[in-house]
Amino acid sequence: MALTEQQELLRTTAREFARRELEPRAAEIDEAEEFPVDNFRGLAELGLCGLSIDESVGGAGGGYVDLAVVIEEIAAACGSTSTVYVTHVSLGTAAIARHGNKEQAARFVPALASGEKIAGFALTEPGTGSDALAMETTAELDGDDYVLNGTKTFITNGTHADTFVVFANTDRSAGYRGINALVVERGAAGFSTNHLTGKMGMKGSATAELVFENCRVPVANRLGDEGRGYSVALSTLTTSRVSIAAQCVGLARGAYEAALEYARQRRTFGKAIGEHQAVAFMLADMATEIDAARLMTHRAGEIVDGGGDPVAESAMAKLYASEVLHRVATNAVQIHGGAGYFKPSKVERIYRDAKVTEIYEGTSEIQRLIISRSILGDLE
Repeated sequence: MALTEQQELLRTTAREFARRELEPRAAEIDEAEEFPVDNFRGLAELGLCGLSIDESVGGAGGGYVDLAVVIEEIAAACGSTSTVYVTHVSLGTAAIARHGNKEQAARFVPALASGEKIAGFALTEPGTGSDALAMETTAELDGDDYVLNGTKTFITNGTHADTFVVFANTDRSAGYRGINALVVERGAAGFSTNHLTGKMGMKGSATAELVFENCRVPVANRLGDEGRGYSVALSTLTTSRVSIAAQCVGLARGAYEAALEYARQRRTFGKAIGEHQAVAFMLADMATEIDAARLMTHRAGEIVDGGGDPVAESAMAKLYASEVLHRVATNAVQIHGGAGYFKPSKVERIYRDAKVTEIYEGTSEIQRLIISRSILGDLE
C-alpha cells in the first residue's frame, strides 16, 4: 500500500527524530528502568501526541494509518517509548475523545493531545487477566459521585499518567451492562499508585498498580451512558490493536536491520556471514514477514479511517505482527550469535521487549478467539 505525501512526511519526521533522539538512549532507559519523559516531550513538541485524535476535540487530526507509520518508526528505535506513546494516544486519549461528550472532550483532550498531560488506561486486575467481565473493582453510585474501590494492575504509564480511563463494576447482576468507564485524575482523594518493577522487557514504560479506596469520581466523568463501559473498552481495544501491530512491525524492523548490518560486517570462513545461504534465507524470511505484517496493519488502519469496525482485521494484524516479531527477534539474536546474547546488544533488548506484545491488549489466544468467532459466526 503506497503512502500518501502526508504519510511520507510523517514517516521522515518520526524516523529522523527516532534515530537522533530515541535510539541513542534506548539501552540506557532499559537498563535504568527509566520512564522516558524527555522522549515523550519531544514527541509532543512534534505535535504527535494528538495524532489520530479529531481536530474538533482538540487533537492533531490524521488517521490510523498515519499513526501506524509514526509508531513503527518510534518502536524501531525504542520499544519502551513506543509503549508509552501507544498507551497515551490510542488507549487513554482515544477512549475519551471518541466516547466522551463535548464537555468531557473539551475538559480533558486538549491537554492530552498537546502532551501537556499523559494518559493511562486501567482495565486489567490481579485476578482477571483476559476475563474482563470478572472485574472486582466497584463503582457505587452515591449522589453525584461514584465511589470507586478496587485494584488495577499492570497499568502502563501508571506512575506518570495524569488522566486515567478506569473500568469498574456498578451492577454485577447486569453482566457487561453493569460496567462503567470513568475518567480519574491523579491527585484524587483515595487514589494511589505502586510502581511495579522486575519486568522482562519494555522496562522504561513504567507499569504500576492502581489502588482505589473510597475514591469519589463525579458522575460527570463517566464516558457514555450508564453501563456502556464494556463497549467503550472493546471499541478502544479494537482500534488500538492496529497501534500494537504497528509497534510490532517497528520492533521487528529494528531487529532485522541490526541483523542485516551485522550479517554484512561479520566474517566467517573468509566471507561475510550474509553470504552463507543459511543466514541469507533467514534474512529473506524476516524481510518478507515484516512486509506482510505491515500490509495487514495498514489494511486494518484503513478500515478504521473509513469509519469501519475492524474487529477481525485488527485482531489478525495484532496476532500476526506479534508472532512475526517473536520469530524475527529470535533469528536476529541467532544471527548475532554470542554477541547478540549480551547487553547492550539491540537485538537482546528487542528479544525481551517482544514477548509482551503477545500478551497485552489481548493475548494471542484471545486474538484467535476473536478471529474464530468472526469467521464462524453463530453456529447455533
